[in-house]
This record gives sequence, structure tokens and C-alpha cells, in this order.
Amino acid sequence: MIKINENYNKLQASYLFSDIAKRVTAHTEANPDQSIIRLGIGDVTRALPDACIKALHAAVDEMANDGSFHGYGPEQGYDFLREAIAKGDFQSRGADIEADEIFVSDGAKCDSGNFQEIFATDATVAIPDPVYPVYVDTNVMAGRTGEAKDGRYEGLVYLDATKENGFIPDLPKTPVDLIYLCFPNNPTGATATKAQLKAWIDYARDNKALILFDAAYEAFVQDDSLPRSIYEIEGSKEVAIEFRSFSKTAGFTGTRCAYTVVPKTCMAYTESGEKASVHALWNRRHTTKFNSVSYPVQRAAEAVFSPEGQAQVQELVSYYLKNAKYIREQMESLGYDCMGGENSPYIWIDAKGDSWELFDKLLNNTGVVCTPGAGFGKCGEGYIRISAFNSFENVQEAMSRIKDAL
Repeated sequence: MIKINENYNKLQASYLFSDIAKRVTAHTEANPDQSIIRLGIGDVTRALPDACIKALHAAVDEMANDGSFHGYGPEQGYDFLREAIAKGDFQSRGADIEADEIFVSDGAKCDSGNFQEIFATDATVAIPDPVYPVYVDTNVMAGRTGEAKDGRYEGLVYLDATKENGFIPDLPKTPVDLIYLCFPNNPTGATATKAQLKAWIDYARDNKALILFDAAYEAFVQDDSLPRSIYEIEGSKEVAIEFRSFSKTAGFTGTRCAYTVVPKTCMAYTESGEKASVHALWNRRHTTKFNSVSYPVQRAAEAVFSPEGQAQVQELVSYYLKNAKYIREQMESLGYDCMGGENSPYIWIDAKGDSWELFDKLLNNTGVVCTPGAGFGKCGEGYIRISAFNSFENVQEAMSRIKDAL
């Protein structure tokens, strides 16, 4: 008799965005004449940068000829892309990251969810709340938790991010082994200073812990005093892994390309206390379970780091930040307290009540889709998240509808 992994049965309801999709589908079927404006999930709406399109076309042409055809590529990614990333995203900003410490993949969601596989199942995991659901759910599926009670799983260490602490969680009061952090934060839009990240690095070093740092939204940081990588902080290469993506920065949500940085100086430990290279472990996992990103897509990603690509990516980022600024200003004019929308494409809004109730009100009365904060954790209840990923015209229309409804 084949048996299932019973840990899957611990998962609460279904995945947040699946729940939202079901409600939107039901609403659309009941109201076929109403146009829906989607400001919920973080899916971009503008076309790929022209530099990326040109590189993609050129690479596809290469695939059309025997002499320039590319079959299986290196699982870690082609050297041309890894070197462009190391130089453009890290070395240019004073972060000492080498090309062979970069692993190209098809998504930061995949990597942030899969990375926990290389650690012991009895590892103590610290999770911010509210949080991107993938961090929690993958650890539940791996068997690191008990059952869910009052919206939280037994066995996880929850780090409350609230209005009182600026949505930057405090350090754990007890030792933990694995720490998830995300800045600029999804869902709250909060950003962390260098001093705040240094405190986390010091904690990890003191406790022989590891930080999994999700920097998928780093391109939206416009304040030069704020770090765009955890590797800008001294000591981080010993205790931190960083996840990045081309999805939000260059519009690769439908093209799929991301990467994870695993410094060779980063160590975990065996049961007997001996050091083990996290880089070597991830390399083994990556080469065993992943077969690389397609050659044309990697060439398109490389073009992001060309002068033309950099200018075009910044234009995309500025466009979405213009949307974010407008959303925040309009919601604040209606008397709602907001976080984010400045160095982040997300606006975290105090719902003044139940988050799903406001979600349903906006959907039913305006046709605008947001994300209920309750789906991100216990501390997310009472908030909604609005995404800036849409056209400015749609954002204006959405805010006009919301003003009329609220």
C-alpha cells in the first residue's frame, strides 16, 4: 500500500493565491460585465525590456543552426550569466561575491522553498509573521512542525512584525537554527537598515544559525542608505544565503529566471558538530534535481546587465514605483494607514477590520482584487496588500472605484 506524506495534511486550507483565484473566478462568473482590475498577486504587466528581447531572439536563432545549437547547459548556469550577475549585482556595490557562488534557477520561489531540504528535519525554524506563505508551507511539508493551532504551526518560532516595531521583527528570544528574512518585505513593503541586518548577522554567528534572505524586490530600493543585498553587511558571507529574481525587476514572471547566492564560506554542521559546506550541499541538490534554465532565457537575463538593459530595467522599476506612490497617496487620503510603496512595489494597508471582509468588499463593489493580510499569517489579519504591478491607467481606475466605494 502506497502511503502519502502525512505532513501535507497539516497544511491549512489551500495556497493563499489559489483561494483568491477561486473567489475572483466565482465573482467573474456572477458578474460577467464587470471588468476586473488585478492588484493582488505580484505579477508584472509590462513587456520585457527591449535589450532582453533582442538577446532572446538572437539566442533562439542560434538554436536554429547545428553549429551554434545548445543542448544541456551547466546546472549551475552558464558562466556568461553568472559572471554578469557577480559583477553587476554585487561586486559593483562592494559585495565580494564570485561567479561560482551563484546558482541560476527558474525562480526565487522554487529556491526559497527548496533550500530547506538540505537541513535536518529537527532544525528549529524562525519565520516572520506576516510572511510569504512558501517559507511556512515548505517546512510544514518537510515535517518540521506539529499541527496548526489558532493560525500557527507548533514547532515554528514566529517573529511578530507589527505596526509597533515598524514591521521589522525582533531577534528571537531563544536560539534557532534557520531564519527566513525578506527585505524589501513581502507583504508589508518594510525595508531594513544596514544596522538592523547587522544585528541579525551577529545573532546568526553567535548561534551558528543560517539566514535565508529573500531579496527578490531589491531593485525597488531607491534610498541609497538602505542595503540591496545582505552581503553589503560585514560577516554575512558566513551565515547568509540570498535569493534573487529577474521576475519583478525585468518582467521575467513568464520567462522564468532567478538565482541563489551560496557563499563558499557559509557552513552548517553535522550531528557530531563538524563543519559542512552549504555551497557543496546545495550544489549536490541543484545538480541532482535541476537541469538548468534554457540557453535563450539565460542570454536574455544577461542582457539585463548591459547599459541598455540597466536603463530599461530602471524605467520599469520607476513605472511600478509611480503606481505604488499613487496607490499609497490615494489610500492615505481616504484615512487608511499605509506601509511600503516607497522602496517596494507593495502597499500594506490597515483594513480597519477583518482583512477578508475588506477583500470581498473591494472585489464585490469595485471589481478590484487585492490580497487579504490574513493569508500571510496571524499578524497579517487586519491588513490588505495592494500590488503596484499593473498599468498606471488601471491603477487610476482602481483608485477611483475604491474612492467611490469607501
